[in-house]
Amino acid sequence: MHEIHELINHWYHANARTLPWREPGASGWAVMVSEFMLQQTPVVRVLPVWEQWMQRWPRPQDLAAEPVSEAIRAWGRLGYPRRAMRLHAAAVEITTEHNGMVPRTEEQLRALPGVGDYTAAAIACFAFDKPTVVVDTNIRRVQARLFGGAALPEPSPRASEFARARQVQPEDHEAAVTWNISVMELGALVCTARSPKCSQCPVFAHCAWVAAGQPAPHYTPKGQAWHGTDRQVRGAIMAVLRAGEQAVDPAVFLADLAMQQDPVFTPLQKLDAPLQQRQRALSGLLADGLAASGDEGIVLPS
Repeated sequence: MHEIHELINHWYHANARTLPWREPGASGWAVMVSEFMLQQTPVVRVLPVWEQWMQRWPRPQDLAAEPVSEAIRAWGRLGYPRRAMRLHAAAVEITTEHNGMVPRTEEQLRALPGVGDYTAAAIACFAFDKPTVVVDTNIRRVQARLFGGAALPEPSPRASEFARARQVQPEDHEAAVTWNISVMELGALVCTARSPKCSQCPVFAHCAWVAAGQPAPHYTPKGQAWHGTDRQVRGAIMAVLRAGEQAVDPAVFLADLAMQQDPVFTPLQKLDAPLQQRQRALSGLLADGLAASGDEGIVLPS
């Protein structure tokens, strides 16, 4: 294990991507924003939005001073905009309950809106050098192959995976902190889900999956559908609300969209979604608090 720790950590120092939230001196808030944005979203899409966000709101109190509608609007096309609402709520709580400073412990972090076990462990480790046990999809996949001999981890996280992650983590404080990000990066760049670059892996000779002859996955991963789904229609409605400066009459979302001349409706027009789907998507957004209905029409929440 000591050799595996050294090989992967050394590989990371030599091959890690240069990302602003990993730079020395990056604030806890910078790391926290990156972790919220990176949930189910690739780095290439997150980076420009993160940079704009940090330029506008370099501290949690800066975001907390703005209405949640501005957070949703600035979230742009990252998807899953409830993350923006939760990040705004977390910024408010950090401002009011923690004097504008991101908490440093997992327990305090988990008490914030939108922060679960993974996010709390990741912020504590990556921002404050705490030797927490971080387990994300990339780490689960690397450890399933390296230690378990399986092509892929189980479809849903299991307690046994977290137990294994704790067991294989280095005892040394500094090595443990580096190990979390090193294994994660290895999964993102080399030990990928579809086309692992085994010839570039620093622990190829130690890999149980390789030793087993690289058996096929014991299940077929199912990608999350997007085209034609309610999620896509919700996203198009959100794009209309973000782009518009005035409230939108709800009847407009349910009328013949081909008649709309305003270019803000283009994202929704392109989908040609049936009426029932548009009704369902709009109702879902209102129920989730991502849109609000007022006297003048539908708007982003204030």
